[in-house]
Amino acid sequence: MFHQADLFDQLRPSRRAMDTPMLLATIAGASQRPKFAYMLLQLIAEIADEKGQAGPSVAVNGAAMPVRDWLCDGLVPMAQRDARRRSTVQAVREDLEKSNALPVDATKADLLIEQKVRERVRRSGRCNVSRAVSDLVRAGLLRRHYQGYRVDHENRGAQREAVYTIVPDALAALRR
Repeated sequence: MFHQADLFDQLRPSRRAMDTPMLLATIAGASQRPKFAYMLLQLIAEIADEKGQAGPSVAVNGAAMPVRDWLCDGLVPMAQRDARRRSTVQAVREDLEKSNALPVDATKADLLIEQKVRERVRRSGRCNVSRAVSDLVRAGLLRRHYQGYRVDHENRGAQREAVYTIVPDALAALRR
């Protein structure tokens, strides 16, 4: 009449493969900034190897660059139109003028200002990347560990850099 399940029957959850809408819904449920988190995940997928692992460094023009810095630089165009960037340029200019470090030559001054702005943007960008990565880790789409000087470790510090691994389902959805 009816089947009583054995206590040891294996229940197989019907699991469908992750697609882009499911990926976006997962990110939206875990992040305050889902667009930023999705762009970040897409950039990580671009540089990830076949196992979905990216980092601790990326080769840029033959030189090794920490993956977090590469991600920051990749997302900088999103902030170019931002009013905060214009105010950062103005603040850097004022700081350099106050410390009498601004060159008289306008071209050299612009180059120095651009370099200082890039440093500030990268510093805050690293924080933004870390925050978005934490959201993606919480969503179960990404794993993070640190690798570098001395030993690999799950905690940062001691000159270790981040390594990101995209889970296989998310990687497959991103690479379709």
